[in-house]
Amino acid sequence: MSGTGLHFEELRQRLAADRPIGRCDEASVRRLWWAALETLQQDLLIPEDVQNGLWLAAPLPALYEPQLLGSLHGWVWAPEELEQLLPVSAALPGTGTAVRHPTGRNYRRLALHPEDCRDPLLILITPQLQLALALQGSEGKRQLLMSSDPTTLGDSLALIGRQLQELDPAMAEQLQDDLRQLGPLHTDETLPKRFWPQLAERLTTMAPSITLQTPTNSAQRESDPQDDLGLLEALSHEVRTPLATIRTLIRSLIRRRDLPSVVMKRLRQIDVECSEQIDRFGLIFHAAELQRQPQPSNLARTDLAQILESLEPAWTNQLERRGIELKLDLEAGLPLVLSDPRRLEPMLGGLIDRASRGLPSGSGLTLLLGAAGARLKLEILAQPPSRETGPSELTGQEPSQTAKVGAVLSWDPSTGSLQLSQQATRQLLASLGGRYRQREDRNLTVFFPVAFETG
Repeated sequence: MSGTGLHFEELRQRLAADRPIGRCDEASVRRLWWAALETLQQDLLIPEDVQNGLWLAAPLPALYEPQLLGSLHGWVWAPEELEQLLPVSAALPGTGTAVRHPTGRNYRRLALHPEDCRDPLLILITPQLQLALALQGSEGKRQLLMSSDPTTLGDSLALIGRQLQELDPAMAEQLQDDLRQLGPLHTDETLPKRFWPQLAERLTTMAPSITLQTPTNSAQRESDPQDDLGLLEALSHEVRTPLATIRTLIRSLIRRRDLPSVVMKRLRQIDVECSEQIDRFGLIFHAAELQRQPQPSNLARTDLAQILESLEPAWTNQLERRGIELKLDLEAGLPLVLSDPRRLEPMLGGLIDRASRGLPSGSGLTLLLGAAGARLKLEILAQPPSRETGPSELTGQEPSQTAKVGAVLSWDPSTGSLQLSQQATRQLLASLGGRYRQREDRNLTVFFPVAFETG
């Protein structure tokens, strides 16, 4: 076997044996994958309170629920290119290292075979539930594979063990020890009857744009100029996962009644900061996804004024920590607009962050929403503090020293600020029905189409 990583193509072929050829396109099969992960975690593992087990995944951790990451022992084969994308990736675990989860359990990261495709794969072995999930197939013939019979799982684990033995006998033995402690493989004949109907139910509630795509082979990685977008999607996933874990642990502490008030205040601040960063990287994920594969609009009647009112308290707290006052000014009796309310909320938070970033303490931020013909006009206006403010402090343009990171991000090395580029911001808002404009100053304007009554 060439290279230094484990090759999974033979394993996928084993899982696909005796299966009919798939008929999905790329976007559809990725939706299937994410729905399968939600079904596995939310409907199967968490309700059964699984406390012990082993999972093997490529090219990303796949599991993301904090309580599962804390109780199950993981092996992750990830692309080495993740470490080369951005400076923040230095925080990712290195090849072959064991990573300590905050709850005390470990997972191990190893290098994926350089020429292996980046289709996701997950094998899960617990005393209660055992299965393998994978995506497989060429374009237009894609499919989600699920197998839970002991013969197929045993063959798959034996294949991983043989290849791992060639690379690192000590790791191969460790994997075998972990599997032996879980006992023999067994069949749960009810699992397919539970998994597939629950997966179908999940699909009905998922947005069509939830996908995660990475290049499928080394030739594509050399020739496709959008490779970094796939890696950026992967990186945003890896960043959000530990943040979600930290937030879960913090919220478990907040429920206690024996902590001093100053500690509770700090814990709530950490909770808010984690939520803000999770939302930021969620926007980065969607911006990269939109660049790689434009999605059809899924707009519905949306009460923009109500959304702004509901989000105002959280924004006020966020800005008050930086000494910035928020004012909300809404015209009465405004009509509904056409947008996607679920994705619009974090996008509006991103606009607030963009308009307020770098404002000095004592500044103000005003949100104005009013009618503008067949549209509603949302303005975000920055006001300097009462003292005289130099023009450089309130400039709204991306700084001249900002380095462009692909088509999605801009990076200011003087402040360490990483945010969406103006081009990515415009495209994200366009997918939500909005038309974005940034003026010469810091102020922003977004127009949303009115949802006229039909009948």
